[in-house]
Amino acid sequence: MQHKDLFFVIPTYRLRDVGETIEAYDEHFWRNGHTPRIIVFDDSSPVAQQKYYPLLEQTRTHNEVYYVGPEEKEQFTAYLSQRLRDKRLDGLVKNLFRPSYGGNRNFTLMYTLGGLMVSADDDMRPYALMEGSLESLDEGEICRGRLHRVGKNGYVRKSFDIVGAFLDVLGKSVGEVPDNYETGELLLDTAMDLETNATRGVARENSLHVQKGDVRSDAVVKMAQTFRSGTNDVDALDFAELFLTNEEQVNPDELNELYVLVNFRPAVTKLNWRMDCGVAGYDNTFGLPPFFPTRLRFEDYIYRLWVRQDGVAAAHVDAAQNHTKSNYMRNPVAAEIFNEEVCNLLKRKIKDSLIRTDDLTIGFDYAGEVTAEDAKQSLDKVATMYSRALETAEKATKPERADALRLFAANLQKAFYSFEPDFFQQNLLRIVDDVVSVIKGSIELWPTLVEICYFQKDRKGLPQVRVNNRRRT
Repeated sequence: MQHKDLFFVIPTYRLRDVGETIEAYDEHFWRNGHTPRIIVFDDSSPVAQQKYYPLLEQTRTHNEVYYVGPEEKEQFTAYLSQRLRDKRLDGLVKNLFRPSYGGNRNFTLMYTLGGLMVSADDDMRPYALMEGSLESLDEGEICRGRLHRVGKNGYVRKSFDIVGAFLDVLGKSVGEVPDNYETGELLLDTAMDLETNATRGVARENSLHVQKGDVRSDAVVKMAQTFRSGTNDVDALDFAELFLTNEEQVNPDELNELYVLVNFRPAVTKLNWRMDCGVAGYDNTFGLPPFFPTRLRFEDYIYRLWVRQDGVAAAHVDAAQNHTKSNYMRNPVAAEIFNEEVCNLLKRKIKDSLIRTDDLTIGFDYAGEVTAEDAKQSLDKVATMYSRALETAEKATKPERADALRLFAANLQKAFYSFEPDFFQQNLLRIVDDVVSVIKGSIELWPTLVEICYFQKDRKGLPQVRVNNRRRT
């Protein structure tokens, strides 16, 4: 059954390319009999918006498409400021909704209050790469996948009813989910660290296993996700490792290996350390906690902590999507490695100092301290990769590959402050302190903003425009 308030959202900062995403998902929904309200949330600058918005109007869709861009976002935050009537809170509002991974997703939460939200990043597609011959999964195993060389045979595209899979579980109690769902405490990935989702190194194959444990039958599935092929959760360090070991590769950003699913089955768990907001759905009927408002890529980590409370569950649904990893407007690999190291540090510190979770927020004691040992863990790991890159460059037989390896090493050295321990620790401390201050101040204000938006959305609606594109018949 179609949910009366079903939203499909695409958060993006790459407006140039989002039209292809809209058309792909719109066609998929139409073929499967779904008519969600499609909304694009755009973090582009006003200049980029004026340049690329006409491309949205050139799309052809069955469903109406709505747009929330710089102008609509400014109207929205101005309305919140007016309702709060306290200029001292304006900074917190702007932080919660500032252009960033978390800020843009926080707009999606406010605009979909009272309904179910399905979200896909702008480089996702509504099909999955799967091996042609399915293998049976082992007991307790819910997913298996392997790396395949790009362009080689051995895998095909398969499409699944994505919205239908989400509607099977979102907003329902565990006792109501379909009988083919495995249940347990949490999921263990053979290739990933449990609590940070950092990889343990390049793995040609991995599996997800359900760890046994009780899940309350009355717990409500508040968030869910599909499985993912393409790049899956490959870290920047893994991209660098693949670059170092492939003698033919010149550009570290090239995607020469694809993650292909062997088989999967759905599962519902009490916890979800494997949260992937790029392919997620949420029960936003009564509001949800904010994403961390940060430019670092760990905005969804709050949900991995929040879902631990009693009465809430998470699910991996019976569908899969594909990640195409667009390199347009993406940071270089060296910068992404630095980002991930900062994120992993913050994840550990916030998790270890968690003091409460409630309906709309969490609380933690971490104040932003960074020890010399914290800094050393990251520096040692990356310094080893830096040395390997230079050694590999010396052995390279092609001048262009040797130059690329040396450039990669130089970028690592620059990103990590020449591997000087005191300088690196000082800058790491500054970054972490700023991030923690913004997060703490913002999430305290969030419940008040949810209440304001909940009534305004039903009364007058929130600022958005309908894209004047062509309709398919």
